Amino acid sequence: MKLERAFDILYRQLESHPRADCLSARKGKQWVKLSTPEVVETINRVSHGFLRLGIGRGDRVAIMADNSIEWVLVDLALQQIGAISVPIYPTVTVEDASYILMHADVKMAFVGNASQHSKVHEALGRMSSPIYSFTDIDGVRSWREIELLGDGGDDVMLAALRDSIRADEVFTIIYTSGTTGRSKGVMLSHRNLVSTVVAIAEHTKLPVGTLRALSFLPLSHIFERAGVYYYMSSCTGVYFAGVEQLSSAMQEVRPHTFSAVPRVLEKLHDKLAGKATELTGSKQKLYKWALELAENYDPNAKLGLWQKAQLAFADKMIFSKWRAAMGGELKWVNVGSAALQPRLARLLWAAGIMVAEGYGMTECSPVISADLFDPARVRIGSVGVPMPHCEVKIAEDGEILVRGPNVMVGYYKEPEQTAETIIDGWLHTGDIGKLEDGVLTITDRKKEMFKTSNGKYIAPQVIENKLKESAFIDQVMVVGDGQKYAAALIVPLFEKIKEWCSQQGIAYTSDAEMARNPKVQALIEREVKRFNRYFGSWEHVKKVALVDRAWCVDAGELAPTLKLRRKVIAQRCSALIERLFQHHPA
Repeated sequence: MKLERAFDILYRQLESHPRADCLSARKGKQWVKLSTPEVVETINRVSHGFLRLGIGRGDRVAIMADNSIEWVLVDLALQQIGAISVPIYPTVTVEDASYILMHADVKMAFVGNASQHSKVHEALGRMSSPIYSFTDIDGVRSWREIELLGDGGDDVMLAALRDSIRADEVFTIIYTSGTTGRSKGVMLSHRNLVSTVVAIAEHTKLPVGTLRALSFLPLSHIFERAGVYYYMSSCTGVYFAGVEQLSSAMQEVRPHTFSAVPRVLEKLHDKLAGKATELTGSKQKLYKWALELAENYDPNAKLGLWQKAQLAFADKMIFSKWRAAMGGELKWVNVGSAALQPRLARLLWAAGIMVAEGYGMTECSPVISADLFDPARVRIGSVGVPMPHCEVKIAEDGEILVRGPNVMVGYYKEPEQTAETIIDGWLHTGDIGKLEDGVLTITDRKKEMFKTSNGKYIAPQVIENKLKESAFIDQVMVVGDGQKYAAALIVPLFEKIKEWCSQQGIAYTSDAEMARNPKVQALIEREVKRFNRYFGSWEHVKKVALVDRAWCVDAGELAPTLKLRRKVIAQRCSALIERLFQHHPA
């Protein structure tokens, strides 16, 4: 079967390699599994149900829910009747949800739980769109009603409708997370998604029909959604779990692969590093030695006999235990959405887990480039090589331009913004980067660069990523637009600060008090000075202010993709920022 539409992926799996665990999810203490034939039968009934309720070609249907089997079933059922899904992050505000629902003119909405229902119900306001739930909520219609309504539908008619869907038809509208302003609805066609799935298959070359994948990043984002369709295309069993269930899910599923954002891997690293505090004596020294060895590992390096012996010993004593904690069979991890600290990539490669850091955006469905699962060709600190069938070039001002079948149809109801973004067939990403020897490196966001009063440009993201390599720094935002120098707001990694305080004989009271402690402040300042040497003198961070709590999505300081919402943070930390520039360093 030729892959042209997103739903073709499921039918190819049915023909070539049907699985008993096509889609699986934990329900209570048990894992519920749907086979490939069961998935096909269910989505056909749901499609019939939609048609009987008047949902048809071009109609928009919203989904606000955590990852689940039902999420994908509804998505597939909508696709094969030509309807358009509109995913909404469960973490968005009511105001943002209301804008999306009204802007997209949704005719129906699905939610995953009571709190999501409350948010969508309030966001809909006077709109009469019905709401269905994936879980049992008193007084709320169940999605099962739609499936039951479609029982006994005309499958011949449905097959004809399915066959009439064209590859260039829009199948989803995804509203971007909006770090700089109002969200835009990115229209993606079947061809966009299928081209990404095909490119990922050619790029990763993972085994077909033998793997299990864990899915925990939100399906509302095209990164995870494209990943799930890739898993389905490679006949990989997909297991859904929440981030809070990650540790137990890895033990139970024993995944071979998953996709992650850097924040997830940072928490994993913190957990591994924190293990050292539970040990004493020679065991602690061995553990710290192995951790340091892993954090400095270079997969490209040719190792001598002594280095190989050290690595083998560390693997036997320590790294093997790390792999066991992750299920014992994990081998491939895709990372995207933000820059990954090089020490985390090195740690996983040292432990025998291959990491492919990638780069993309919703407008490109989403993958533009990615590292290869090849130790000889991986370039830690870069975002790899452009994906097959995706052209990348660098404009004169350093902006990354992209052209290919993965580039969006356009922004919904925004022809002017579409024309400003796609010029002569090239999508202007807004990111600054360099392409050397076919390897792409991101240096900053074009719109986030700022100029000091001395006329020097500062690219904050590249400085922030470097500073986060410190074991004591959790989050960073570099500031200084129009000022004489760059400064930074820093959220310390308080778990490591607590460990350091214990070693220094300093009584740890609370995060807020430790952020004001002169010795802790001096520690962070020393770390910043240590990393300043990697930058030009005009880029040096001259002053820092410590923030006593991590920035988060719920507070609106991070986008759902975990990127900094700089304007929000700057507004809330305005007093701290003002003090950073009151008395400038000599």
